[in-house]
Amino acid sequence: MPYILRRIEWPTAWLAAGDTVAWAALISLIGAGHWWLWPLAVLTMTLHSSLQHEALHGHPTSNRYVNEAFVFLPVGLAYPYRRFKTLHLQHHHDERLTDPFEDPESNYMSPEDWAKAGPILQGLRLVNNTQVGRLIIGPAFSVIGFLRGEWALARAGDRSVLVAWLLHLIGMVPVFWWVTWVSGIHPVVYALGFAYPALSLLSVRTFIEHQAAIDAPHRTIINEDRGLFAFLFLFNNLHFVHHSHPTVAWYRLPGLYRANRDAYLAGNGGYFARSYGEVLRRYGLRRKELVEHPLMKRGRWR
Repeated sequence: MPYILRRIEWPTAWLAAGDTVAWAALISLIGAGHWWLWPLAVLTMTLHSSLQHEALHGHPTSNRYVNEAFVFLPVGLAYPYRRFKTLHLQHHHDERLTDPFEDPESNYMSPEDWAKAGPILQGLRLVNNTQVGRLIIGPAFSVIGFLRGEWALARAGDRSVLVAWLLHLIGMVPVFWWVTWVSGIHPVVYALGFAYPALSLLSVRTFIEHQAAIDAPHRTIINEDRGLFAFLFLFNNLHFVHHSHPTVAWYRLPGLYRANRDAYLAGNGGYFARSYGEVLRRYGLRRKELVEHPLMKRGRWR
């Protein structure tokens, strides 16, 4: 049997293929005037990000190039897949979680950087530390910060970064051919009206995923949401379960959690939410915690 067929997870493979077809169909229909389908298009783009997350963790096949091919089209525009993969796997060093220097997905700032930020940036970061703020300005913060870091690496000649961006730009060609030439949607409209809201939806998950805590296992949440968002995020709302078993396929996470619920809740120190609705009620307009890393501020980090 060829190597690429040594292992294939059909639920993920069919979902990835179906999501791409659904995105293309919805964009075409919206371009033809059916704008009421816009929310569904945004949902398919958010799901695409979740599928990229599955691919970088080794799904749905045993061949990383085949996995990349399933999610290659950069429909979300902002993040090259290979850069997402590299940075996210760095994020999975749990002993570094939330560290503003070593965790590439941390939303905290060091006390020194917080002091240098100034009142305007501090105010924006405080707004960004509420759920509503994260939905509105969070994607802009993430993309700008990411691009600054990428530009510095590219100028330093990091070949892996340059290759990732080259592949990303190549992938943009069929995306914008379909969006603009076939469907007639202006690129700016697509970027601001489709890609940006998809990143906002993704922030519903990422907003609450981690907290600063002395014990590394206590930094990652379990959110028992069972609604649309749970599927949209491919059950990564059970985030501590995912961090405990990063190579387990998305459709196995709920069963794994149900079979070991008490052990997982004890393992992550009870960092828990019942649903994303509960998170919105709790932190919609109220900041989750300090933007300045609270343990670094108290001298209790590391």
